Amino acid sequence: MPAGLLGIEELERAEIEAILARAKYFQPVQSQSLKKLDTLRGKMIVNLFYEASTRTRTSFEIAAKRLSADAISITASGSSVSKGESLVDTLNTLAAMRPDAIVMRHAASGAPHFLARHLPTPIINAGDGTHEHPTQALLDARTILDHRGTLEGLRVAIIGDIAHSRVARSNVHLLARFGADIVLCGPASLLPVELAQLAPGVRLTTDIREAIRDADVIMMLRVQLERQHEAAFPASEYFQFYGLRLEHLDLAKPEAIVMHPGPINRGRELSSEVADFQRSVILNQVENGVAVRMAVLEKVIGPGAGSQGPGAGERQ
Repeated sequence: MPAGLLGIEELERAEIEAILARAKYFQPVQSQSLKKLDTLRGKMIVNLFYEASTRTRTSFEIAAKRLSADAISITASGSSVSKGESLVDTLNTLAAMRPDAIVMRHAASGAPHFLARHLPTPIINAGDGTHEHPTQALLDARTILDHRGTLEGLRVAIIGDIAHSRVARSNVHLLARFGADIVLCGPASLLPVELAQLAPGVRLTTDIREAIRDADVIMMLRVQLERQHEAAFPASEYFQFYGLRLEHLDLAKPEAIVMHPGPINRGRELSSEVADFQRSVILNQVENGVAVRMAVLEKVIGPGAGSQGPGAGERQ
């Protein structure tokens, strides 16, 4: 199978540390007047998105261009998929054009893994159904490191639509590698009990105050109405019971940070006061998305692809 990035679950801790360290190396590029490196000159990346995306698709495109690669973005609505072409035929067509990597988002869990078994091109998972979103978890980890200095032993509260969240699953797999105390919180209808078996150190609660108490990191999730066949919780009541408000932050540690993968829905998942609060790092997450995806692209198709490369080994 060609080397790509399909999920956090398959990565060893050392591989995660190497990507996070390399992302730290790339962070200063964002503020330089000349933002381009020659690392991937001559390479071509295809972004194939079967679901809507702003942050992930755009940051992969920017990351590729900052490494001097050519990037082509294709959406399902603008491709032959809209004419009935199958997933395999679409990917075989793209592979025949010889890209160096395909970045793929798809509504079906496991779609990138299926294609990775059949195509010679490395595939990077940009989110598959309710399964995983590995680069989101990596940029979240990079953001936590920037603000808290470590991933070891933190208490992390992940709150919201856990059942449909690929972000939650990838973060659980990643944070568990570093011994984090993880609390998953949401309405009972959005909190499947089997999620407690995802990794060691995972606990479930339906009480937002219990989840936030003494937390180092509060990670809010979007309510994914598009994946719910019927309302799992009354929309009019959601913010009352599971929306993050300023008074909740008094329960967390004084230096706790607030995160959200976006897009945020103010007044549903968190208040505007929290979104704009000084301990909100939501925009830092967006910024780190580019550096992390630069590190991932370099790892997958850069010089010495598959090795740790320079900058590896940052201690957590």
